[in-house]
Amino acid sequence: MGAYSNEELPLPPVSDFSNTRLSKHVHDNVHGNIYLDPLSLKFIDTEQFQRLRDLKQLGAAHMVYPGAVHTRFEHSLGVYWLAGEAVQMLKKYQGLELGIDNFDIQTVKLAGLLHDVGHGPFSHLFQSEFLPLVMNGTEWSHEQMSTKMVDHIVDKHHIDVDSEMMRKVKEMILASSGLAPKNDAGEKRFLYDIVANGRNGVDVDKFDYIVRDSRACGLGCSFEFQRLMQTMRVMGDEICYRAKEYLTVHKLFATRADLYRTVYVHPKVKAIELMIVDALVEANDYLQISSFIEDPSEYWKLDDSIIKTIETAPNQQLRESRNLIRRIRTRNLYQFCNEYAVPRDKIENFKDVTAQDIVCSQKNGGVLLKEEDVAVSNVRIDLTRGRHNPLERYLTKYKGNYFIFEHGITFLL
Repeated sequence: MGAYSNEELPLPPVSDFSNTRLSKHVHDNVHGNIYLDPLSLKFIDTEQFQRLRDLKQLGAAHMVYPGAVHTRFEHSLGVYWLAGEAVQMLKKYQGLELGIDNFDIQTVKLAGLLHDVGHGPFSHLFQSEFLPLVMNGTEWSHEQMSTKMVDHIVDKHHIDVDSEMMRKVKEMILASSGLAPKNDAGEKRFLYDIVANGRNGVDVDKFDYIVRDSRACGLGCSFEFQRLMQTMRVMGDEICYRAKEYLTVHKLFATRADLYRTVYVHPKVKAIELMIVDALVEANDYLQISSFIEDPSEYWKLDDSIIKTIETAPNQQLRESRNLIRRIRTRNLYQFCNEYAVPRDKIENFKDVTAQDIVCSQKNGGVLLKEEDVAVSNVRIDLTRGRHNPLERYLTKYKGNYFIFEHGITFLL
């Protein structure tokens, strides 16, 4: 069930290990040996980063796919490795032209390593489902929290690191979010597209989690990120790909959409996640879970073990939360009732369905549901460009042998 074969498409050994005496390596089940440089080890060997071992990458998906117990820790190491390989590949072929130096390489690697350090319990569930219910009107993102955690780690552990490097690391972490700062004219903009690509969504973060998640869930994966890594080049300060890799890029987005359908929003996974959210909401007044998001020195203490804390606590105030967790343990889950696929031509004007909509549509007679009896999950699955194909072939500019397409992905002919 391997996601790819090292024998078929090996990545060239482009990394610079001139200081291997001070480096360490770990063996990853996706990328093989990952070499950790001395500066990165200073971040890895902290309680704040080690916390990622207790954050499952796919939240509650392991309750449906038993193999999906991988964590944010190994994913972060994977993104660190691929980010380093990507920038080393660019340096190998265009280093003099682009002015890539060791400072740039270290910066990109650190951004890959630390990009998810701000995730909360059960990953995206914490930000997207729990916090909106207990923090009305508060805008919070794990990317922004990651930048705060980075500063906290540096200060707490007195890590001797260039302040300009850390500024760029934080900007790279925010690159795909709405909080991304505008780059100065002199910046090497292409470096900001490697870890979290806000321009077109093609980045090493996806390269890692798509292969890793597919493998952990026992699903096949025909997407081969090595093809893109080997042929990526920079033009006009943007990373571009050979035109013949058009279908490889499309497969990246298509595989991601398939993972959403089969794993991330699987009906049973969603049912369990809704129950976890309800348990956290019930426990919030007593445990003050949401207050942890204000302070990195407290936030790092939050991880998936919050469920075990609730489950084993004797406090009467947590009784309702304990009952919900017990229902999950005994597989007495919220029942999936129905789903409706919105026609493509109606998506733009379609409003999210609410529990009130369901209750109001009931016919008289029989058992009548109340709003608190209904949970609605509105899910949008696309190729990261809304209803548009991210590779839609609208030619806007021609430069030599390169084509730049309307929706932002550049190809080399």
